This record gives sequence, C-alpha cells and structure tokens, in this order.
Amino acid sequence: MAVAEFATPSRYNYSSLVNYSSKRSYVSTSLYKKRLIACTPLPSTQHARICCSATREVQAPVAVDTAELKKQAECYGVFCLTYDLKAEEDTRSWKKLIKIAVSGAAGMISNHLLFKLASGEVFGPDQPVSLKLLGSERSIQALEGVAMELEDSLFPLLREVIIGIDPYEVFQDVEWALLIGAKPRGPGMERADLLDINGQIFAEQGKALNAVASRNVKVVVVGNPCNTNALICMKNAPNIPPKNFHALTRLDENRAKCQLALKAGVFYDKVSNVTIWGNHSTTQVPDFLNSKINGFPVTEIIKDRKWLEEEFTEKVQKRGGVLIQKWGRSSAASTSVSIVDAIRSLIIPTPKGDWFSSGVYTTGNPYGIAEDIVFSMPCRSKGDGDYELVKDVMIDDFLWNRIKKSEAELLAEKRCVAHLTGEGIAVCDLPGDTMLPGEM
Repeated sequence: MAVAEFATPSRYNYSSLVNYSSKRSYVSTSLYKKRLIACTPLPSTQHARICCSATREVQAPVAVDTAELKKQAECYGVFCLTYDLKAEEDTRSWKKLIKIAVSGAAGMISNHLLFKLASGEVFGPDQPVSLKLLGSERSIQALEGVAMELEDSLFPLLREVIIGIDPYEVFQDVEWALLIGAKPRGPGMERADLLDINGQIFAEQGKALNAVASRNVKVVVVGNPCNTNALICMKNAPNIPPKNFHALTRLDENRAKCQLALKAGVFYDKVSNVTIWGNHSTTQVPDFLNSKINGFPVTEIIKDRKWLEEEFTEKVQKRGGVLIQKWGRSSAASTSVSIVDAIRSLIIPTPKGDWFSSGVYTTGNPYGIAEDIVFSMPCRSKGDGDYELVKDVMIDDFLWNRIKKSEAELLAEKRCVAHLTGEGIAVCDLPGDTMLPGEM
C-alpha cells in the first residue's frame, strides 16, 4: 500500500479534503474553477487513499470493498470536483446544469455523440452538462478510457462525468436519457429472440428511470428494435409521461432528405417536410407525398413517380447496408448526428410550416393508426422539449397501405413482448424478417 500527499499554496486555505480511492474518485468539497487541483491515483496501489490537503494531513489507508464499488456509479477524476458557477465572471450567465444519461457509453455511436454533448453543440454554448455513462461489467474499463478522453478534451461546459453499470445509480435525477446500448443481432438469431433479449434490457432501464430519474425526463431510444424497445421502456415507467419517450427514426429522415436532394439536383437544405412513418425496419415508409423541395411538393419537382414509389424507399432502407459494404463499419457517426438532430428538434422551435420525424406513442393520434404502439410520425415542437403531432398531412391509398403494413408489424412485435409490458403471455407471430440491412 502507498499513500501520497500533495500540498497547495497557503493562500488557498482549503478546509476540506478531496479524497480519492486508488481506482475511483469522490469529492466532499466545493472548489472554484481557478482553484482546481487534479490528483492522479498511483497505478501500483490497490486499496490506498490519496489525499489532497492544504494542511498536509495524511489519512490512514482504509479497506475498500471493491465488489461494492463495481456496483456504484462514480464520478471520474477531475469531474469529481464541484464548482460554484456563479462565482466566475465567464460562467455566471450560464444556465442550470443538466444531467444526461447515455447507455452503451463505450460503444461507437457514443464515442461520437459524447463529445458533441460536451462541446455545447447540442444544448448550446451556455449550458453546462453532466454526463452519466452507463456500461456493463465488461465495458467498465473502456468507460474509464472514455472519461479520460473527455478529461483531456478540456470542455468548459462539461462539469461532471459519472460512470457505472447500475441504471438505478446512473439514472439518478437525469433530465435526458439516451438509450443506445443494445445487443446486436448475431448469426442465426431469430428476430423474436432479439426482441426478448433487448426487451429485458429496456424493461429494466424503464424501471430504473421510473424510480430515480426526473419526472419530466426525455427518453430517446436508439438500441434496436428501437420502436418496440421504446414501448417496453415506457410501459415499465408508468410515472413518466408517455409523450416523453422517442424511438430514433431521424437517421432514416436524414437519408430520405439526401436521396430526394440528389434526385432533384439541389442541396439537402432545400428539402423539408419529410416524414418517416412506422417502424425502424424495412417496413418503414419514407413519405414523398408531403415532402417539399424549395417549398414546392416533391411530386411537382420529381416527376418520376415510379422512382418515388420504388427506388426511393429502397435506397433509404438499404443505405446502412451499402455503407457497411463500402466501409466495413456501421453508420455510427451519422447515427450520432441524427441523435443530435432529434434532441435539437425538441429544444428549438420547429421552423414554421416544417416538421420532423420521431417514433412516438400513438394513443390519441389523428391519423387512424392503431393505438398503444410507438410509431414514427410527423411532429412539431415549440422548443420546450414537448411536441405535437402534425394534423395537416395528406395520406393517399399508396401511403396508407404502406403505413398499415408497418403498423401490422409493430402490433406483432408488441404481442411478442407482452411478457415485458405487463400485458400477459407473449405470442410471437412476426410477419417476416424485416431487420434493416447492416443492423444484423
């Protein structure tokens, strides 16, 4: 065992100690930003406690229950220090700290997303954030590596990083939960098996959110099959409003905008009012009927109806698979961008006349879609984190028939996970294998 001691100049005159265990860090004092002192644990110590003190006190080593530590969510390194943001001129005008949980935090998508969250790109240049990272026993060391990279990036807005493997610890008081972690579909795995395995993960996370998260937490489910995972999570969190749960279909929307822009020969910022209806699967319905290019209906700009009805949809659905064939990797970077887009669509008012796609709860929808499922539909927001469904949309027979096909699939998925939503015995009668290429 070893104990290290660090002294600070007497002018700081701290009265409290900042205590670090050899592998985990804790704090019991509040320090100003300009008085920050970082202490690095000694690599050779297993149970030593390293003390930073202005009074040169040294605490005796204490026994540490490492099994218990593994279960607890813990702050990391420099992020264990807390700050009085009102004491500094540069931070006095900042908003109140928000807490964001990210599951699957050691994965590729998170590797892109976390730095966007920490930089201010998502919530703004005056919004300090706390990142609470959920992993597994296998990924705990990788989470420490992620926290080290966040430390080294010196993001002024990033004021806290918590890592852990227990959702009841990590989700404490969070205002946003970005649920990315899920088991990928392996060779020979039936879709029903994937629904059950991942459904159990999201059932547990829903219970944890219900128990410890903010009552108005916004939940974005990314792990697939994301629509039904979002439904499972929502059903296990009865104290959180159903409207607060979203399944990510924004990447599908972004891909649809790109394909329409390419076909029309315009830049993609000229494309608006694009909706992805339904499930995040090959039954998804990219809606060209209500989409616009330069403010005009797509059907007036792109006259090739056959291309719109057949090739356009197929290109959107298969984009992820084509990317993997070209690059050998999944679309982690563009997925992280679409998560940012999805969040910003809820915290920034929707431009007048436009809308965005999100997988949301169907109960009370104005379209005649079956209730009590999570279905991607067109939404608008006032920028307050809430949304309303867009009512002024056209639905012709072609669009409706495709919407009903996706609806039937989601109803079948719902029956397949009834044991996870409190609705009885599961009966799996899935209509077919509709996993998107690249997600197997």
